[in-house]
Amino acid sequence: MGAKLKTAVLGATGYSGVELTRLLLRHPLVDKPMLLSRPAEKETTEAANLADIFPALSGNGGYPLQPLSWSTLKEQGVELLFFATPHQASRSLVPEALSHGLRVVDLSGAWRLKQEQNRAVYGFKDSDAATAAELTKKAVYGLPELNSDQIPSASLVANPGCYATSVILALAPLLKAGIVDRERGIISDSKSGVSGAGKEPNARTHFVSVADNLSAYAVFGHRHMGEIVEQLHLSASELIFTPHLLPIPRGILSTIYVHLNSVTTPAEVESYFREFYAGKRWVRVFATPRLPEIQFSLNTNYCDLGFCLAEDGRRLVLVSCVDNLLKGAAGQAVQNMNLMYGWGEEEGLH
Repeated sequence: MGAKLKTAVLGATGYSGVELTRLLLRHPLVDKPMLLSRPAEKETTEAANLADIFPALSGNGGYPLQPLSWSTLKEQGVELLFFATPHQASRSLVPEALSHGLRVVDLSGAWRLKQEQNRAVYGFKDSDAATAAELTKKAVYGLPELNSDQIPSASLVANPGCYATSVILALAPLLKAGIVDRERGIISDSKSGVSGAGKEPNARTHFVSVADNLSAYAVFGHRHMGEIVEQLHLSASELIFTPHLLPIPRGILSTIYVHLNSVTTPAEVESYFREFYAGKRWVRVFATPRLPEIQFSLNTNYCDLGFCLAEDGRRLVLVSCVDNLLKGAAGQAVQNMNLMYGWGEEEGLH
């Protein structure tokens, strides 16, 4: 076996960042990652080791946090830099990383959206608009089940959002088959655990707000809406996407309602899914009437898909489940890395 790949994680102190760190530490083809802190990270002003923030990582010599330095990354032979940073931070720093010859997997929403009207929800302020436009065009949307042909050669992979992953994977086979009655609209009712909101607390995510509660939020204004319509080639008027906050730490369940163009059988619906995802390691298709549940995909990199078809053969309910921190974030980032370096998509994700 040759030398292991050298990687670094910028933003390892967040929920997705620490999950990514765990995965990289056990990946058989990757060296122990460098863990980088940003000057704006309050926790790292007092903590010099990731184990100080997440004591579950104690032992094994610790996991020191180092300030971001392009020269140090070069000296250490780092080839791939993961960004687990806020959207604007990634938007500002990724161009510089690429200019230093690094390949990038970005877990934020900074580079996911090609269309300006969808990207506007982030309010990005680019110091170099021309470079930002060039990288936006160049970035590959890192959903391996759809873009495995583009990811291996990419220098910048934009890791998908968690909600978007669950919805896109559920709808893609049916839209490709052309059996969805798009004029009647698609409804996605999606629910996520609190870790999907990020580590920084706010009034909505405090325990007293979340416990024994279920709430809708960002109706007609969620950032993942643009990803869904762009990747599925839908117009915004064809999809209603409503996210909800569940009183659980992690996991996403999306219930999606569609009408079909003509009478269809359950066997036909299942065949569309199985053919589309044939050979795709991280998608599991459940035979009707069994439906996925959050607990089935929790702590795995699977997206679980299931459906129920009404007796009229025209009304279809889809259920899609992912772990928002794994297939919805860190696990998918590792899956993308595996493709970028010609490895099996399952490496380091068992």
